[in-house]
Amino acid sequence: MDSLVHEIKAPEGFADVSYLKNLLFFTSVLMATALFFGVFFIYPLIRKQVREEKKLRQMTASLSARSETLEIEALTDGLTGVQNRRYFDDALREYIEEFRRIDKPLGLMILDLDHFKQVNDSYGHDIGDRVLRAVGKCLRDMTRYHDIVARLGGEEFGIVTPNMNLVGLEKLAERIRDAVSALSIPTGRGGLRVTTSVGLAVWEGKETAEEFYRRADRQLYEAKRQGRNRVCA
Repeated sequence: MDSLVHEIKAPEGFADVSYLKNLLFFTSVLMATALFFGVFFIYPLIRKQVREEKKLRQMTASLSARSETLEIEALTDGLTGVQNRRYFDDALREYIEEFRRIDKPLGLMILDLDHFKQVNDSYGHDIGDRVLRAVGKCLRDMTRYHDIVARLGGEEFGIVTPNMNLVGLEKLAERIRDAVSALSIPTGRGGLRVTTSVGLAVWEGKETAEEFYRRADRQLYEAKRQGRNRVCA
């Protein structure tokens, strides 16, 4: 009897094979379950997160571009496209600090269009704005890329000219004065011509930005006093 039982016992290693089959089955079930949850639950969450991150990046880029645009607009004169008074004042102070350190000349030019009120009164503010835009473009065209050209308010403009002594500044101012007087602004009554008075100063090395500006401004009023359409330094 014992020999018969011995004969019908499971072959050696059968239990191990059964265990492996069960292990493989449960592993397959777990993998299938994981795949199911991955496809129907986790993957949609990941896709949603990716979409949200992409949207966030787009919003950040858009806000950054808008911020840069607003910053440029805040420092630019909306009518003429040149820099505005805020930019001019900051740049003049920064240039003075830098040029105090390197001991180089720094020129300043203040321009005011002559009898501009009469232009507005006779032709209207639309033509007056056209004149200001033409003058702003003229000043940009006549100056170097690192010069600061700004509209200071009304019909007054300012130019900061780094590394330019008084001789060079006077020559540039005369060229600008000639170029402005050569402009012909189209109106319904033919071409309109304007002139400008110019005051100059070269930084003396100890002045503040405000003192430097006032000195150039006094020269502008001297040019006005002498009859306009001239340069005074």
